[in-house]
Amino acid sequence: MYKKLWFCGALLCTGLSFSQEMENVAVESLEEVVLIDSKFELKRENSGKVVTKITAKELEKSGGQSLPEVINRVSGIEINGTRSNDGQNLGYYIRGGRNREVVIMVDGVQLSDPSSISNDFDLRLLPLDQVASIEIIKGASSTLYGSGAAAAVINITTKEPVDKKIGLQLQSTMGTNQTQQNLDYDIAQFDNAVGLSGRLSDFNYQVNFSHRYSKNMSAVKSPDEDMEFEDDPFSKQNVYARVGYKISERLKFYFYGNFDKFSSSFDDAFMYADADNKLNSEQFRTGSHWEATYKNGSFIFSDSYSELNREIVSGFPNKYDSKVYAFDTYNKYIFNEKFHTVIGLNGIFSSFNSYNIPFGETNFEQSVSDDVASFNIVDPYVNVVYVSGFGFNLNTGTRLNIHSEYGTNLVYNVNPSYSFDLEAGYVKALASYSTAYITPSLFQLFDSNFGNRDLRPEESSTMEAGFEYQGENFSLSGIYFRRNSENFIDFVTIDPENFISEYQNISEEFTAKGVEVELNIDILENLGFSGNYTFTEAAERFALRIPKHKVNGSLNWTVNEKTFTSLRYQFNDDRTDNFFNNETFVNEVVVLESYGILDYYISHQINKNIKIFGGVTNITNEEFQEIYRFNTRGRNARFGVNLNF
Repeated sequence: MYKKLWFCGALLCTGLSFSQEMENVAVESLEEVVLIDSKFELKRENSGKVVTKITAKELEKSGGQSLPEVINRVSGIEINGTRSNDGQNLGYYIRGGRNREVVIMVDGVQLSDPSSISNDFDLRLLPLDQVASIEIIKGASSTLYGSGAAAAVINITTKEPVDKKIGLQLQSTMGTNQTQQNLDYDIAQFDNAVGLSGRLSDFNYQVNFSHRYSKNMSAVKSPDEDMEFEDDPFSKQNVYARVGYKISERLKFYFYGNFDKFSSSFDDAFMYADADNKLNSEQFRTGSHWEATYKNGSFIFSDSYSELNREIVSGFPNKYDSKVYAFDTYNKYIFNEKFHTVIGLNGIFSSFNSYNIPFGETNFEQSVSDDVASFNIVDPYVNVVYVSGFGFNLNTGTRLNIHSEYGTNLVYNVNPSYSFDLEAGYVKALASYSTAYITPSLFQLFDSNFGNRDLRPEESSTMEAGFEYQGENFSLSGIYFRRNSENFIDFVTIDPENFISEYQNISEEFTAKGVEVELNIDILENLGFSGNYTFTEAAERFALRIPKHKVNGSLNWTVNEKTFTSLRYQFNDDRTDNFFNNETFVNEVVVLESYGILDYYISHQINKNIKIFGGVTNITNEEFQEIYRFNTRGRNARFGVNLNF
């Protein structure tokens, strides 16, 4: 019966039109403004960076997908694990960087997990349906966003309450979830979300709930086609609530709270064997946002308090709990049309505990205490933007990192650009030089098995040069980047025979360089193409799972005012990976072959309240690997409905 229901839904969606969706991350118009590279709303032509903005309109075309899947289409970004089992750990490989070199922000506040290896925030916790837009800036941005912003900053903005007394939004998606070998087309993935929001005079409110569940895939691929591994299901729940009040035209605030939780089964990655392992991860977060405006500026205060808990149920059970309080407060002042200034203070206070079961014992014992495993960072910073009015623009700033363990360190940014006005649009030349400073994570310092308290902070510098052309129906940009890093922190095996390893600083300098090109063109009035190409070159030791060449392309067709369709293609070049050989007891390097994925999407607005959508991913059922000997998704289909009242 499920199969019949599925095929009826698929025929309904594909029967609307033979075409496809373009989920592109392009410039929307000449009047687009960017915020992330200066904290001011600047016209794009006055910005010294090529900033990628994924708009609400584009997000609407991604129903049933995860947040990492959407971000993975941006040039320069490879989020490894997005095409694998839903519970697969994610690797943020941006411009040859790693998770610890990427800052994740939600509504202007940095998120992190002090108990994770890289202090990085797990994007699997966040639901896509609560996101209004995403801004991404690549390159060192530590001046505005602090330690860790060496490769990129991803700023996620959540949805605002609707502008009426009460509004109800519902979305439901179902689809298959299968590998290249298992093409039974059983419905095995469900996404449901409901949101209630509104405004009553100066008061506003919002409540959201979402749930995602998937099954029908094993995490590890069986070495024998005749032997099937058990499913490794994934389940996620998200609850978000917010209340706000506008005291006056110049003062407003809101408070929020959210609870995010997922449970994921996983296999034995050490032996590449089927196993009944589980990861349970949850986050409780609360905070506020205050904004006061005056004649020539505004004062902003945002904060967030998070408690995160992770439990690993396996042959080596562990439990972690961490706490982090973060705030960012700054004053924006416009002296005149030419000078925009930001003076701010950013603080992060982190700690974690860990527990394991010693060999031969049956009960958990504490292995790391937050009495020891804690530190704080308080950074004053200043940023100045100069807009000349005749084409020249300059974005520059500095930040003093004040770390409780590592003292002080100064980072800075210089970002000039020059734009030439054209009859319809502009062309802009830009360059930048930025430094970054990444302190070791609490896990790398204090973990009872692999921690090293003698670690030194990683330091890096990034140079960029490029151009951007923006016309009425055509845009093109190109960027060359080069990042040099010192004191790179890596996991090193000290004694292979006794399996002794720890985190250490690598003495050699690490260099990552490359080129990013983005293209958007309106071929016809209702037909458009968007694409990007990324070339990334990194030293062999640091290039694991990073494609040297990556291409994204999307052809979009607005059939009529109610129907939209697109066809999207992604190519990933050969990549290297390493694995532990159970016979030789050493790590070996393996090459993962290149692959190309073709996806299709279609949506139709039935009336002002109801929209249906559907799509097929990996149409050709391409067989590939993101991680050595782990499963990836084959041909899959989904369909869903959006209701807005």
